Amino acid sequence: MANAQRGALSGPTKEGSGVRLALGGLWVLAGVLAARQAVAVLRLPPERRFTDLGRWIGEHGVLHVRGSLYDTDRFTGPPFEGLALKPLTNAAEHGLGIVWTFGTLLLVVALALAAARCLPGPVPRRTAALAAPVAVILTVASLPVRNTFTLGQTSIIPVLLVLLGCCLPRLARGPGRTGGLLVGLAAALQPVVLLFAALLWLTGRRRAAAAAGVTFAACTGTAWVFLPDDSWTYWVHHAAGAGLGHAAHGLANQSLHGLLLRLGLHGPAELAPYGLLAAAVAVLGLRRAARYARDGQVLLATAVAGCTAVAISPTAWQHQQLWILLAVVGRVGKRRADRLVWPVLVVLVMTLTSTVLMPDNPFLRPLGNNAPLLAALLAACVVPFLPRTAEGWERPVPTPVAEPQRGRFGWVPLLRFWKRPLTRPNVLLELMLIRVGYWVYQYVRGQAPDGRALAEAHGRQILGAEEFLHMDVEHGFNHFVAASGWLTRGMNYYYGTFHFLVPVSLLVYLYVRRPGTYRWARTALSLATLLALAGFWAYPLAPPRLMPGLGFVDTANGPQDLDHPDFGALTELSNQYAAMPSLHIGWSLWCGVVIAVVARKPWVKCLGMLYPSLTLVVIVGTANHYVLDAVGGALVVLFGFAVQYALSGPGRQVSGKVPVPVPAARGESDPLPGDRPSAAGAQAAKG
Repeated sequence: MANAQRGALSGPTKEGSGVRLALGGLWVLAGVLAARQAVAVLRLPPERRFTDLGRWIGEHGVLHVRGSLYDTDRFTGPPFEGLALKPLTNAAEHGLGIVWTFGTLLLVVALALAAARCLPGPVPRRTAALAAPVAVILTVASLPVRNTFTLGQTSIIPVLLVLLGCCLPRLARGPGRTGGLLVGLAAALQPVVLLFAALLWLTGRRRAAAAAGVTFAACTGTAWVFLPDDSWTYWVHHAAGAGLGHAAHGLANQSLHGLLLRLGLHGPAELAPYGLLAAAVAVLGLRRAARYARDGQVLLATAVAGCTAVAISPTAWQHQQLWILLAVVGRVGKRRADRLVWPVLVVLVMTLTSTVLMPDNPFLRPLGNNAPLLAALLAACVVPFLPRTAEGWERPVPTPVAEPQRGRFGWVPLLRFWKRPLTRPNVLLELMLIRVGYWVYQYVRGQAPDGRALAEAHGRQILGAEEFLHMDVEHGFNHFVAASGWLTRGMNYYYGTFHFLVPVSLLVYLYVRRPGTYRWARTALSLATLLALAGFWAYPLAPPRLMPGLGFVDTANGPQDLDHPDFGALTELSNQYAAMPSLHIGWSLWCGVVIAVVARKPWVKCLGMLYPSLTLVVIVGTANHYVLDAVGGALVVLFGFAVQYALSGPGRQVSGKVPVPVPAARGESDPLPGDRPSAAGAQAAKG
């Protein structure tokens, strides 16, 4: 008892200090993102702030006209929304800017806090403390908030009303009439939200469901009394607003209706399958939502019902897709390695554009273009979210790890807090992270300084240094290559093909056959690439083929006007002045080192190390890099391997004097690295 008291009085634990530090950092990040959104609006001229709101309340805005709200395509909400906004016209006109900006931010924060408050219990104190700032960060960074913030959209209000009515315990207890009233009011502002009345009914909250229906009918009836013509236009002529706004077949409409229209179906040929699909998704989605609600995961149930509404709605514009983000709370998979796949997928879909999610090619482009709809359908109908009673719901199966172990270089310090995982990472999670990482690489390289004068000045510095070191061989060797047709064609093909093909093939092989080595190699490659990006920013460099007046021959593209070079698609997509360090050498040297570590036969090791040597010959012969670029590429790879060594040790462990390969996929009965293998195991390894 005395020891416990002394421990309590001695100060906070290291764990508590770490949580407070993380909490403070997250709230700072949330504040920065919120401030960025506010600045993005307030820095615009008044006539460009809140363009949608300006159309509603401006001098000729729809809320000032005496005719129909739907004479133009400026207003797409139900008549009750226009009726509710009219009293705010004068206030919005005078406060257009600061008041509306911070009011919208407060709504976003309130939505995030309400979602964090509704996590299924029992919730550890640390998770509860970190959930609020994380929810604010994800909400502010999401496309439905970020891209429509400057439009003055009010679509966040229905989501907030539904969360308050369906999820907060105080409103969900008892008869639930207050919660039903909030849901009915949300449905009056966004009719598809009436789907939540069915969810309330299925979960036994029938009085709340009835209150939602009555409230919706009362609000809609009020609009019919005061705006009968507009009500007829919206509900009858445009079929609940389905014909308003932008064309329904556009990519902005992420619903089943929009997808079928984009596939070329029209008229009855489209309406029939749309009706069947919408009915099937509605039934399945509501049944799943009701099951999770009865399981105590009310926030997940709300997210599943919201995703169902997004999919079956005739139009689901971006500002109506915030429901998909709420599905991040679902838990999938019993292994800890699988637990991050679904939340990462949701966050990527809701924060990144389609061109980032998928490469721009005919096969993968449709997936990126329809990613929000696919995520909504997965959440509503497919993803097997775990019930709270499932094994591993609270404590997933951990990934087996090994302690860092020293290799031949025993004097190198190891960071003991880093554990080496011994199993394969989840392939879907790995592919998503690789895709986003490659896009970041392309973006940073493309945005790096590319001023021609500075890049050429650095090129002259490199040539001067090479001349001083007596290694300026680029010009003579480039002309030797250019004089030989077959050599030029072969090197051009090598340069454009092997740079990506060999590393990707090696990563696939490691993932399938040597997953332990895969993590080690992948981390080293990522660290090397990050350092290379810093080099692109710090030292923009013109390659030899772009240095004017020096006589280098561009073997791939021919003579160029260096003021306006044309390399096809690469002219727009790639920064041609990001030559230092050479990642052609860096990635090829990484391949050589990994092959030397993995391969057992000496001739395979020699072949692996020959690859970076051939790459050096090619990049110099085609005038794409200097020799010192290759030195820079080698240095960043050595940096990547050095950091990886400090984190988890060498690629091969040392048992006595014998190097032992990093283990592949490990089962529960397999020994950790350093354990003495059994005779049977040794015999199996030889086989």
